[in-house]
Amino acid sequence: MAHDLVIRGGMVVDGTGREAAAGDIGIDGGVITAVGKVAEKGHREIDAGGMTVTPGFVDIHTHFDAQIGWDPDCTPVSWHGVTTALLGNCGVTFAPCRPTDRELLAGMMETVEDIPRNAILTGLPWSWEDYGGYLDAIEKIQPGINIAGLVGHSAVRFYVMGERAVEEQATPDELRQMTDVVARSIDAGAVGFSMNRLAMHTLPDGRAIPGTFADASELIAISRAVAQRNGLVQAVGAELALLRNIADATAGRVLCSYGAGGGDLAMAEQRRTALEDICVGRDITAITQVRGSGMLYGLQASLPVRGAAWGRVQRMTDLADRLAALDDPQTRDAMIEEARHNGFKENLGTPIEQVFYMGTGVSPDYTGGEETSLVAMARAHGEHWAETFLRISRETRGKALFTLRMFNPNIDALAHMFKSAHCFPSLGDSGAHVSQVMDAGWATFMLSYWVRQRGFFTMGEAIQRMTSMPARVIGLKDRGTLAVGMRADVNVFDADKVAERHPEMVHDLPGGARRFSQRATGYRATIVNGQVNVLDGEHTGVRAGKVLRHRP
Repeated sequence: MAHDLVIRGGMVVDGTGREAAAGDIGIDGGVITAVGKVAEKGHREIDAGGMTVTPGFVDIHTHFDAQIGWDPDCTPVSWHGVTTALLGNCGVTFAPCRPTDRELLAGMMETVEDIPRNAILTGLPWSWEDYGGYLDAIEKIQPGINIAGLVGHSAVRFYVMGERAVEEQATPDELRQMTDVVARSIDAGAVGFSMNRLAMHTLPDGRAIPGTFADASELIAISRAVAQRNGLVQAVGAELALLRNIADATAGRVLCSYGAGGGDLAMAEQRRTALEDICVGRDITAITQVRGSGMLYGLQASLPVRGAAWGRVQRMTDLADRLAALDDPQTRDAMIEEARHNGFKENLGTPIEQVFYMGTGVSPDYTGGEETSLVAMARAHGEHWAETFLRISRETRGKALFTLRMFNPNIDALAHMFKSAHCFPSLGDSGAHVSQVMDAGWATFMLSYWVRQRGFFTMGEAIQRMTSMPARVIGLKDRGTLAVGMRADVNVFDADKVAERHPEMVHDLPGGARRFSQRATGYRATIVNGQVNVLDGEHTGVRAGKVLRHRP
Protein backbone atom coordinates (compact mmCIF):
# COMPACT_ATOMS: atom_id res chain seq x y z
CA MET A 1 0.00 0.00 0.00
CA ALA A 2 1.35 3.43 -0.91
CA HIS A 3 2.11 6.05 1.73
CA ASP A 4 0.61 9.52 1.57
CA LEU A 5 4.12 10.99 1.45
CA VAL A 6 7.61 9.50 1.32
CA ILE A 7 10.75 11.55 1.96
CA ARG A 8 13.32 9.41 0.22
CA GLY A 9 17.08 9.04 0.31
CA GLY A 10 18.05 11.64 2.91
CA MET A 11 20.40 11.66 5.88
CA VAL A 12 18.02 11.40 8.82
CA VAL A 13 18.83 13.25 12.06
CA ASP A 14 15.99 12.09 14.28
CA GLY A 15 16.06 14.69 17.07
CA THR A 16 17.20 12.34 19.83
CA GLY A 17 20.82 13.49 19.68
CA ARG A 18 21.91 10.69 17.36
CA GLU A 19 23.92 11.67 14.30
CA ALA A 20 22.74 11.31 10.72
CA ALA A 21 21.90 7.94 9.18
CA ALA A 22 20.70 7.25 5.64
CA GLY A 23 17.02 6.52 5.45
CA ASP A 24 13.51 7.33 4.27
CA ILE A 25 10.44 8.65 6.07
CA GLY A 26 6.94 7.37 5.36
CA ILE A 27 3.95 9.52 6.37
CA ASP A 28 0.23 8.72 6.50
CA GLY A 29 -2.63 10.76 7.92
CA GLY A 30 -0.23 13.35 9.33
CA VAL A 31 1.71 10.73 11.31
CA ILE A 32 5.11 9.12 10.70
CA THR A 33 4.46 5.48 9.86
CA ALA A 34 7.89 4.32 8.68
CA VAL A 35 11.51 5.30 9.30
CA GLY A 36 14.47 3.63 7.61
CA LYS A 37 14.24 1.83 4.30
CA VAL A 38 10.74 2.45 2.94
CA ALA A 39 9.98 0.06 0.10
CA GLU A 40 6.46 1.30 -0.59
CA LYS A 41 5.92 4.19 -2.96
CA GLY A 42 4.31 7.45 -1.91
CA HIS A 43 1.37 9.21 -3.53
CA ARG A 44 3.79 12.09 -3.27
CA GLU A 45 7.53 11.79 -2.86
CA ILE A 46 10.25 14.27 -1.95
CA ASP A 47 13.74 13.43 -3.19
CA ALA A 48 16.01 14.13 -0.22
CA GLY A 49 19.19 12.88 -1.89
CA GLY A 50 22.13 14.91 -0.56
CA MET A 51 19.83 16.52 2.01
CA THR A 52 19.46 16.37 5.78
CA VAL A 53 16.06 15.32 7.15
CA THR A 54 15.12 16.45 10.66
CA PRO A 55 12.08 17.08 12.82
CA GLY A 56 10.52 20.50 12.39
CA PHE A 57 12.06 23.14 14.62
CA VAL A 58 10.28 24.22 17.81
CA ASP A 59 10.45 27.96 18.56
CA ILE A 60 9.69 28.49 22.23
CA HIS A 61 9.89 32.29 22.33
CA THR A 62 7.64 34.13 19.89
CA HIS A 63 5.05 36.89 20.06
CA PHE A 64 2.80 35.90 17.18
CA ASP A 65 -0.25 36.63 19.39
CA ALA A 66 -1.23 39.49 17.06
CA GLN A 67 0.52 38.74 13.76
CA ILE A 68 -1.16 35.37 13.38
CA GLY A 69 -4.40 37.28 12.86
CA TRP A 70 -3.25 38.67 9.51
CA ASP A 71 -0.35 36.32 8.72
CA PRO A 72 -1.43 32.73 9.48
CA ASP A 73 1.77 31.49 7.82
CA CYS A 74 3.76 33.07 10.68
CA THR A 75 6.52 34.48 8.54
CA PRO A 76 9.41 34.62 8.67
CA VAL A 77 9.95 31.64 11.02
CA SER A 78 8.10 29.30 8.67
CA TRP A 79 10.79 30.05 6.06
CA HIS A 80 13.38 28.90 8.60
CA GLY A 81 12.07 25.43 9.32
CA VAL A 82 9.91 26.23 12.36
CA THR A 83 6.84 23.99 12.54
CA THR A 84 5.73 24.75 16.12
CA ALA A 85 5.77 28.15 17.84
CA LEU A 86 5.05 29.08 21.45
CA LEU A 87 3.39 32.48 21.79
CA GLY A 88 2.23 34.42 24.85
CA ASN A 89 5.69 34.93 26.33
CA CYS A 90 6.79 37.69 28.72
CA GLY A 91 3.45 38.13 30.48
CA VAL A 92 1.81 40.04 27.60
CA THR A 93 -1.17 38.36 25.96
CA PHE A 94 -4.56 39.34 24.55
CA ALA A 95 -6.50 37.00 26.81
CA PRO A 96 -8.19 37.04 29.15
CA CYS A 97 -9.62 40.37 28.07
CA ARG A 98 -12.86 42.21 28.76
CA PRO A 99 -14.19 44.11 25.73
CA THR A 100 -13.47 47.39 27.52
CA ASP A 101 -9.78 46.48 27.91
CA ARG A 102 -8.91 45.74 24.29
CA GLU A 103 -7.28 49.10 23.59
CA LEU A 104 -5.42 48.88 26.87
CA LEU A 105 -3.89 45.50 26.03
CA ALA A 106 -3.13 46.62 22.48
CA GLY A 107 -1.34 49.69 23.83
CA MET A 108 0.67 47.55 26.22
CA MET A 109 1.74 45.22 23.41
CA GLU A 110 2.72 48.21 21.28
CA THR A 111 5.06 49.71 23.87
CA VAL A 112 6.49 46.40 25.09
CA GLU A 113 6.82 44.51 21.81
CA ASP A 114 6.77 47.20 19.09
CA ILE A 115 3.63 45.85 17.42
CA PRO A 116 1.52 48.76 16.09
CA ARG A 117 -1.65 49.24 18.11
CA ASN A 118 -3.80 49.86 15.04
CA ALA A 119 -2.60 46.60 13.47
CA ILE A 120 -3.52 44.75 16.65
CA LEU A 121 -6.98 46.27 16.93
CA THR A 122 -7.88 45.84 13.26
CA GLY A 123 -6.02 42.63 12.45
CA LEU A 124 -7.54 40.38 15.12
CA PRO A 125 -11.19 39.28 15.38
CA TRP A 126 -11.39 40.07 19.13
CA SER A 127 -14.14 37.50 19.49
CA TRP A 128 -13.06 36.15 22.90
CA GLU A 129 -12.90 37.04 26.56
CA ASP A 130 -11.17 34.03 28.12
CA TYR A 131 -8.00 32.30 26.94
CA GLY A 132 -9.88 29.30 25.58
CA GLY A 133 -11.85 31.66 23.37
CA TYR A 134 -8.61 33.17 22.08
CA LEU A 135 -7.37 29.70 21.09
CA ASP A 136 -10.74 29.06 19.41
CA ALA A 137 -10.22 32.20 17.33
CA ILE A 138 -6.72 31.06 16.31
CA GLU A 139 -8.11 27.69 15.23
CA LYS A 140 -10.62 29.43 12.95
CA ILE A 141 -7.75 31.38 11.34
CA GLN A 142 -6.17 28.01 10.35
CA PRO A 143 -2.49 28.64 11.05
CA GLY A 144 0.19 27.31 8.74
CA ILE A 145 2.29 26.00 11.61
CA ASN A 146 1.44 24.54 15.00
CA ILE A 147 0.70 27.02 17.75
CA ALA A 148 0.90 26.65 21.52
CA GLY A 149 0.10 29.50 23.90
CA LEU A 150 0.89 30.80 27.37
CA VAL A 151 -1.54 32.95 29.35
CA GLY A 152 0.12 36.20 30.45
CA HIS A 153 0.33 37.60 33.96
CA SER A 154 -0.26 41.19 32.84
CA ALA A 155 -3.51 40.32 31.10
CA VAL A 156 -4.67 38.23 34.05
CA ARG A 157 -3.94 41.07 36.48
CA PHE A 158 -5.84 43.59 34.35
CA TYR A 159 -8.74 41.17 34.08
CA VAL A 160 -9.02 40.70 37.86
CA MET A 161 -7.73 43.97 39.35
CA GLY A 162 -8.45 46.62 36.74
CA GLU A 163 -6.40 49.81 37.11
CA ARG A 164 -5.09 48.62 40.46
CA ALA A 165 -3.15 45.93 38.60
CA VAL A 166 -0.49 48.39 37.53
CA GLU A 167 0.99 49.51 40.83
CA GLU A 168 -0.74 47.77 43.72
CA GLN A 169 -0.39 44.38 45.36
CA ALA A 170 -3.24 41.90 45.06
CA THR A 171 -5.60 41.25 47.94
CA PRO A 172 -6.03 37.61 49.04
CA ASP A 173 -9.34 37.47 47.18
CA GLU A 174 -7.80 38.92 44.00
CA LEU A 175 -5.00 36.39 44.19
CA ARG A 176 -7.54 33.58 44.44
CA GLN A 177 -9.34 34.99 41.40
CA MET A 178 -6.10 35.25 39.39
CA THR A 179 -5.11 31.72 40.29
CA ASP A 180 -8.53 30.51 39.19
CA VAL A 181 -8.31 32.41 35.87
CA VAL A 182 -4.90 30.90 35.12
CA ALA A 183 -6.10 27.41 36.08
CA ARG A 184 -9.12 27.73 33.81
CA SER A 185 -6.91 29.04 31.00
CA ILE A 186 -4.71 25.96 31.21
CA ASP A 187 -7.74 23.69 31.42
CA ALA A 188 -8.92 25.38 28.20
CA GLY A 189 -5.63 24.70 26.42
CA ALA A 190 -2.90 27.15 27.47
CA VAL A 191 0.34 25.22 27.97
CA GLY A 192 1.36 27.44 30.85
CA PHE A 193 1.73 30.90 32.36
CA SER A 194 4.15 33.73 31.54
CA MET A 195 5.42 36.63 33.62
CA ASN A 196 7.51 39.78 33.22
CA ARG A 197 9.99 41.25 35.73
CA LEU A 198 11.67 43.85 33.48
CA ALA A 199 10.92 47.42 34.52
CA MET A 200 11.84 48.60 31.01
CA HIS A 201 8.63 46.94 29.75
CA THR A 202 6.13 49.74 30.15
CA LEU A 203 2.61 50.86 29.38
CA PRO A 204 2.05 53.82 27.04
CA ASP A 205 2.04 56.14 30.07
CA GLY A 206 5.50 54.98 31.12
CA ARG A 207 4.52 52.85 34.11
CA ALA A 208 5.80 49.28 34.32
CA ILE A 209 3.33 46.71 33.02
CA PRO A 210 1.17 44.89 35.58
CA GLY A 211 2.94 42.18 37.51
CA THR A 212 6.45 43.56 37.12
CA PHE A 213 6.67 44.28 40.85
CA ALA A 214 4.08 41.82 42.11
CA ASP A 215 5.08 40.12 45.33
CA ALA A 216 6.89 36.83 44.81
CA SER A 217 4.21 35.08 46.85
CA GLU A 218 1.69 35.94 44.10
CA LEU A 219 3.87 34.38 41.42
CA ILE A 220 4.49 31.27 43.50
CA ALA A 221 0.79 30.81 44.27
CA ILE A 222 -0.17 31.06 40.60
CA SER A 223 2.73 28.83 39.59
CA ARG A 224 1.53 26.12 41.98
CA ALA A 225 -1.76 25.97 40.11
CA VAL A 226 0.17 25.77 36.84
CA ALA A 227 2.39 22.93 38.07
CA GLN A 228 -0.60 21.01 39.40
CA ARG A 229 -1.79 20.87 35.80
CA ASN A 230 1.67 19.97 34.49
CA GLY A 231 1.98 23.36 32.83
CA LEU A 232 4.99 25.54 32.09
CA VAL A 233 6.00 28.77 33.88
CA GLN A 234 7.88 31.22 31.63
CA ALA A 235 9.67 34.32 32.92
CA VAL A 236 11.60 37.22 31.46
CA GLY A 237 13.78 39.44 33.64
CA ALA A 238 13.37 37.27 36.72
CA GLU A 239 16.28 36.81 39.10
CA LEU A 240 17.65 33.31 39.39
CA ALA A 241 16.66 33.22 43.05
CA LEU A 242 13.00 33.77 42.14
CA LEU A 243 13.15 31.04 39.50
CA ARG A 244 14.69 28.69 42.05
CA ASN A 245 11.98 29.50 44.59
CA ILE A 246 9.23 28.91 42.04
CA ALA A 247 10.76 25.59 41.01
CA ASP A 248 11.19 24.51 44.63
CA ALA A 249 7.66 25.48 45.60
CA THR A 250 6.00 23.83 42.61
CA ALA A 251 8.33 21.05 41.35
CA GLY A 252 7.20 22.21 37.92
CA ARG A 253 8.88 23.22 34.66
CA VAL A 254 10.35 26.74 34.46
CA LEU A 255 11.59 28.53 31.33
CA CYS A 256 13.59 31.76 31.42
CA SER A 257 15.44 34.15 29.13
CA TYR A 258 19.15 34.39 29.85
CA GLY A 259 22.41 35.33 28.19
CA ALA A 260 26.18 35.62 28.37
CA GLY A 261 26.22 39.13 29.80
CA GLY A 262 28.28 42.06 28.57
CA GLY A 263 30.86 40.11 26.62
CA ASP A 264 33.51 39.35 29.20
CA LEU A 265 34.50 35.67 29.07
CA ALA A 266 34.88 35.42 32.84
CA MET A 267 31.39 36.89 33.30
CA ALA A 268 29.96 34.36 30.87
CA GLU A 269 31.58 31.56 32.82
CA GLN A 270 30.11 32.92 36.06
CA ARG A 271 26.66 33.20 34.52
CA ARG A 272 26.80 29.67 33.20
CA THR A 273 27.89 28.36 36.59
CA ALA A 274 25.07 30.29 38.31
CA LEU A 275 22.53 28.84 35.87
CA GLU A 276 23.77 25.29 36.30
CA ASP A 277 23.73 25.64 40.08
CA ILE A 278 20.02 26.47 40.21
CA CYS A 279 19.21 23.72 37.70
CA VAL A 280 20.50 20.98 39.97
CA GLY A 281 17.48 18.92 40.99
CA ARG A 282 15.11 21.35 39.26
CA ASP A 283 13.45 21.42 35.84
CA ILE A 284 14.70 24.85 34.74
CA THR A 285 15.61 25.71 31.14
CA ALA A 286 17.19 28.91 29.85
CA ILE A 287 17.05 30.23 26.30
CA THR A 288 19.24 32.86 24.68
CA GLN A 289 19.84 34.59 21.36
CA VAL A 290 22.19 32.70 19.08
CA ARG A 291 24.34 35.79 18.31
CA GLY A 292 24.81 39.43 19.21
CA SER A 293 21.52 41.26 18.95
CA GLY A 294 19.70 44.37 20.04
CA MET A 295 18.82 46.82 17.24
CA LEU A 296 19.13 47.22 13.48
CA TYR A 297 20.07 50.60 12.06
CA GLY A 298 19.88 51.63 8.42
CA LEU A 299 18.22 53.98 6.02
CA GLN A 300 15.33 51.53 5.64
CA ALA A 301 15.05 51.20 9.43
CA SER A 302 15.85 53.27 12.51
CA LEU A 303 18.50 55.98 12.38
CA PRO A 304 21.24 56.22 15.03
CA VAL A 305 21.15 59.96 15.86
CA ARG A 306 18.62 62.34 17.36
CA GLY A 307 18.30 65.78 15.80
CA ALA A 308 16.18 67.92 13.52
CA ALA A 309 17.80 66.80 10.25
CA TRP A 310 17.91 63.12 11.25
CA GLY A 311 14.34 63.39 12.52
CA ARG A 312 13.08 64.76 9.19
CA VAL A 313 14.58 61.80 7.36
CA GLN A 314 13.32 59.32 9.97
CA ARG A 315 9.76 60.58 9.51
CA MET A 316 9.87 59.86 5.78
CA THR A 317 8.01 56.60 5.20
CA ASP A 318 9.29 55.95 1.67
CA LEU A 319 12.86 54.73 1.17
CA ALA A 320 13.14 56.64 -2.10
CA ASP A 321 12.42 59.89 -0.25
CA ARG A 322 15.07 59.08 2.36
CA LEU A 323 17.60 58.38 -0.38
CA ALA A 324 16.74 61.64 -2.13
CA ALA A 325 17.33 63.47 1.15
CA LEU A 326 20.75 61.85 1.57
CA ASP A 327 21.66 62.72 -2.01
CA ASP A 328 21.37 66.39 -1.03
CA PRO A 329 24.80 67.63 0.20
CA GLN A 330 23.26 70.23 2.51
CA THR A 331 21.10 67.61 4.24
CA ARG A 332 24.09 65.30 4.67
CA ASP A 333 26.20 68.11 6.10
CA ALA A 334 23.45 68.99 8.58
CA MET A 335 23.12 65.35 9.65
CA ILE A 336 26.88 64.95 10.13
CA GLU A 337 27.04 68.13 12.19
CA GLU A 338 24.16 66.95 14.39
CA ALA A 339 25.92 63.61 14.89
CA ARG A 340 29.12 65.36 15.94
CA HIS A 341 27.18 67.44 18.43
CA ASN A 342 24.51 65.01 19.68
CA GLY A 343 26.40 61.74 19.48
CA PHE A 344 25.00 58.23 19.15
CA LYS A 345 21.40 57.57 20.19
CA GLU A 346 22.36 54.94 22.77
CA ASN A 347 20.05 52.01 23.44
CA LEU A 348 20.16 50.79 27.06
CA GLY A 349 23.56 52.42 27.41
CA THR A 350 25.19 50.39 24.62
CA PRO A 351 27.81 52.61 22.92
CA ILE A 352 28.45 53.26 19.24
CA GLU A 353 31.47 50.95 19.44
CA GLN A 354 29.03 48.03 19.53
CA VAL A 355 27.50 48.86 16.13
CA PHE A 356 28.69 46.54 13.34
CA TYR A 357 28.15 46.50 9.57
CA MET A 358 26.30 43.45 8.26
CA GLY A 359 27.99 43.63 4.86
CA THR A 360 26.85 43.08 1.30
CA GLY A 361 27.33 39.31 0.98
CA VAL A 362 24.56 36.88 0.14
CA SER A 363 24.09 36.34 3.89
CA PRO A 364 24.42 38.98 6.61
CA ASP A 365 27.67 39.08 8.56
CA TYR A 366 26.61 38.64 12.18
CA THR A 367 30.02 37.68 13.59
CA GLY A 368 32.46 40.04 11.91
CA GLY A 369 35.45 41.16 13.95
CA GLU A 370 36.40 44.61 15.19
CA GLU A 371 37.27 45.72 11.66
CA THR A 372 33.56 45.56 10.76
CA SER A 373 32.50 47.93 13.54
CA LEU A 374 31.17 51.25 12.32
CA VAL A 375 33.77 53.12 14.38
CA ALA A 376 36.69 51.08 12.99
CA MET A 377 35.42 51.48 9.42
CA ALA A 378 35.15 55.23 9.93
CA ARG A 379 38.65 55.39 11.35
CA ALA A 380 40.02 53.47 8.37
CA HIS A 381 38.47 56.02 6.00
CA GLY A 382 39.35 59.11 8.05
CA GLU A 383 35.67 59.87 8.62
CA HIS A 384 33.30 60.52 11.47
CA TRP A 385 31.19 57.40 11.99
CA ALA A 386 28.08 59.26 10.84
CA GLU A 387 29.81 60.06 7.54
CA THR A 388 30.56 56.37 7.08
CA PHE A 389 26.97 55.43 7.92
CA LEU A 390 25.58 57.90 5.40
CA ARG A 391 28.14 57.03 2.71
CA ILE A 392 27.46 53.30 2.87
CA SER A 393 23.72 53.94 3.00
CA ARG A 394 23.98 55.89 -0.26
CA GLU A 395 26.33 53.39 -1.91
CA THR A 396 23.95 50.50 -1.18
CA ARG A 397 20.89 52.60 -2.07
CA GLY A 398 19.52 52.19 1.41
CA LYS A 399 19.95 48.44 1.77
CA ALA A 400 22.85 48.60 4.24
CA LEU A 401 22.09 47.47 7.78
CA PHE A 402 24.12 47.81 10.95
CA THR A 403 23.46 45.71 14.03
CA LEU A 404 23.85 46.88 17.62
CA ARG A 405 25.33 44.01 19.61
CA MET A 406 23.59 44.86 22.85
CA PHE A 407 22.84 41.31 24.00
CA ASN A 408 25.48 38.58 23.75
CA PRO A 409 27.99 40.95 22.12
CA ASN A 410 30.84 38.41 22.32
CA ILE A 411 30.22 35.23 20.34
CA ASP A 412 32.95 33.41 22.28
CA ALA A 413 31.29 34.31 25.56
CA LEU A 414 28.04 32.95 24.15
CA ALA A 415 29.84 29.70 23.36
CA HIS A 416 30.57 29.43 27.10
CA MET A 417 26.81 29.59 27.76
CA PHE A 418 26.06 26.96 25.13
CA LYS A 419 28.33 24.51 26.92
CA SER A 420 25.50 24.18 29.43
CA ALA A 421 22.96 21.47 28.72
CA HIS A 422 20.37 23.81 30.30
CA CYS A 423 20.84 26.70 27.83
CA PHE A 424 19.02 26.36 24.51
CA PRO A 425 19.15 28.47 21.33
CA SER A 426 16.01 30.49 20.68
CA LEU A 427 14.77 33.96 21.72
CA GLY A 428 14.03 35.03 18.18
CA ASP A 429 11.13 37.18 19.46
CA SER A 430 9.34 36.65 16.15
CA GLY A 431 6.24 38.77 15.82
CA ALA A 432 7.64 41.42 18.17
CA HIS A 433 10.10 44.32 17.91
CA VAL A 434 9.05 44.24 14.29
CA SER A 435 10.79 47.43 13.13
CA GLN A 436 13.75 47.16 15.47
CA VAL A 437 15.40 43.75 15.11
CA MET A 438 15.20 40.52 13.12
CA ASP A 439 16.28 37.36 14.94
CA ALA A 440 13.63 35.03 13.51
CA GLY A 441 16.32 33.17 11.57
CA TRP A 442 17.89 31.84 14.77
CA ALA A 443 17.41 28.19 13.71
CA THR A 444 19.06 28.78 10.35
CA PHE A 445 21.96 30.55 12.06
CA MET A 446 22.38 27.54 14.33
CA LEU A 447 22.84 25.35 11.27
CA SER A 448 25.01 27.73 9.25
CA TYR A 449 27.27 29.07 12.02
CA TRP A 450 27.27 26.90 15.14
CA VAL A 451 27.20 23.62 13.19
CA ARG A 452 28.72 24.20 9.74
CA GLN A 453 31.10 27.14 10.18
CA ARG A 454 32.23 26.80 13.77
CA GLY A 455 31.63 23.12 14.43
CA PHE A 456 30.65 23.88 18.01
CA PHE A 457 27.66 21.54 17.84
CA THR A 458 27.39 18.37 15.83
CA MET A 459 24.30 18.22 13.68
CA GLY A 460 22.75 15.68 16.06
CA GLU A 461 23.39 17.91 19.09
CA ALA A 462 22.02 21.04 17.43
CA ILE A 463 18.89 19.38 16.09
CA GLN A 464 18.10 17.89 19.50
CA ARG A 465 18.27 21.36 21.08
CA MET A 466 15.98 22.72 18.36
CA THR A 467 13.39 19.93 18.37
CA SER A 468 12.87 17.29 21.06
CA MET A 469 14.32 19.32 23.93
CA PRO A 470 12.10 22.41 23.46
CA ALA A 471 9.13 20.15 22.67
CA ARG A 472 9.58 18.54 26.10
CA VAL A 473 9.72 21.97 27.76
CA ILE A 474 6.36 22.90 26.22
CA GLY A 475 4.93 19.53 27.20
CA LEU A 476 4.58 18.04 23.71
CA LYS A 477 4.89 14.27 23.66
CA ASP A 478 4.08 13.57 20.01
CA ARG A 479 6.46 16.00 18.29
CA GLY A 480 10.18 16.69 18.17
CA THR A 481 11.56 13.37 16.94
CA LEU A 482 11.34 11.32 13.77
CA ALA A 483 9.87 8.07 15.00
CA VAL A 484 6.90 5.90 14.11
CA GLY A 485 3.77 7.27 15.74
CA MET A 486 5.02 10.86 16.03
CA ARG A 487 3.29 13.73 14.28
CA ALA A 488 4.85 14.39 10.88
CA ASP A 489 6.57 17.76 11.30
CA VAL A 490 9.68 17.45 9.14
CA ASN A 491 12.41 19.56 7.54
CA VAL A 492 14.48 18.72 4.47
CA PHE A 493 17.48 20.99 3.85
CA ASP A 494 20.94 21.17 2.34
CA ALA A 495 23.28 21.31 5.33
CA ASP A 496 26.06 22.76 3.15
CA LYS A 497 23.96 25.66 1.87
CA VAL A 498 21.32 26.53 4.46
CA ALA A 499 21.71 30.21 5.37
CA GLU A 500 19.88 33.42 6.16
CA ARG A 501 19.27 36.17 3.63
CA HIS A 502 19.57 39.81 4.62
CA PRO A 503 16.69 41.27 6.63
CA GLU A 504 14.50 43.66 4.68
CA MET A 505 11.83 46.13 5.66
CA VAL A 506 8.37 45.31 4.30
CA HIS A 507 5.07 47.15 4.69
CA ASP A 508 2.61 44.29 5.03
CA LEU A 509 1.00 44.89 8.42
CA PRO A 510 -2.62 46.08 8.57
CA GLY A 511 -2.70 49.69 7.47
CA GLY A 512 0.62 49.33 5.68
CA ALA A 513 2.72 49.48 8.84
CA ARG A 514 6.27 48.23 8.47
CA ARG A 515 8.21 45.31 9.86
CA PHE A 516 11.44 43.47 9.21
CA SER A 517 11.26 40.15 7.44
CA GLN A 518 13.93 37.66 6.37
CA ARG A 519 14.13 34.81 3.90
CA ALA A 520 16.35 31.73 3.97
CA THR A 521 18.18 29.59 1.44
CA GLY A 522 18.93 25.89 1.44
CA TYR A 523 15.56 24.53 2.60
CA ARG A 524 14.02 21.98 0.24
CA ALA A 525 10.77 21.40 2.15
CA THR A 526 9.04 21.88 5.48
CA ILE A 527 6.21 19.51 6.33
CA VAL A 528 3.58 20.33 8.96
CA ASN A 529 1.29 17.52 10.12
CA GLY A 530 2.12 15.55 7.00
CA GLN A 531 1.39 18.40 4.56
CA VAL A 532 4.03 20.32 2.62
CA ASN A 533 3.93 23.83 4.05
CA VAL A 534 7.00 25.34 2.35
CA LEU A 535 8.63 24.01 -0.81
CA ASP A 536 11.85 25.50 -2.18
CA GLY A 537 11.39 28.61 -0.06
CA GLU A 538 7.77 29.33 -0.97
CA HIS A 539 4.56 28.60 0.91
CA THR A 540 2.35 26.08 -0.85
CA GLY A 541 -0.93 27.59 0.35
CA VAL A 542 -1.69 24.53 2.48
CA ARG A 543 -2.22 25.51 6.10
CA ALA A 544 -2.13 22.34 8.18
CA GLY A 545 -1.02 23.77 11.50
CA LYS A 546 -2.84 22.90 14.70
CA VAL A 547 -3.52 24.73 17.94
CA LEU A 548 -1.75 22.45 20.41
CA ARG A 549 -3.94 22.65 23.48
CA HIS A 550 -2.47 21.51 26.77
CA ARG A 551 -3.36 18.09 28.03
CA PRO A 552 -2.24 17.27 31.62
